[in-house]
Amino acid sequence: MRRADRLFQIVQLLRRDRISTAAKLARELGVSERTLYRDIADLMASGVPIESEAGVGYSLPRHFDLPPFMFNAEEAEALLLGARVAAAWGDPSLRAAAESLLRKVEAVLPPGRRTALSELPFLVPDFHVPPETARFLGDLRQGLREQRRVRITYARADGTGSVRVVRPWA
Repeated sequence: MRRADRLFQIVQLLRRDRISTAAKLARELGVSERTLYRDIADLMASGVPIESEAGVGYSLPRHFDLPPFMFNAEEAEALLLGARVAAAWGDPSLRAAAESLLRKVEAVLPPGRRTALSELPFLVPDFHVPPETARFLGDLRQGLREQRRVRITYARADGTGSVRVVRPWA
């Protein structure tokens, strides 16, 4: 098991049980108690509020929960840009999903980072995808996900209607 996975697993085990001893945690994780002590010390140093009492064991405060996301500045910018592109160019359901994603990310970021993210000067131009076209982009996304053909109707350059069955690749 990778160390990062083990650290995450320690937090999950502490959330599950009110109190856990080092011996019990080490046994469940398949590591030595010495390794567990180092892992617990590192988790505490990184801000996880693990409580310990000699002869009793380790515990987490009752309502402790790990934030679901923590991004560095570059990751937050990448996520913001990607979500803005999806909101500007996507079909209605993808647009709604992108806006929901941004609200969720804003809810878990620390206030300073949330402010910095909302003030980024990145602009994603809206290419004015016509609503009648955007409606069908969801069908194309579904075809991509399911790796199946999609029937489309469009107007050729001379204005004549045409129906094609396409296999979306990307």
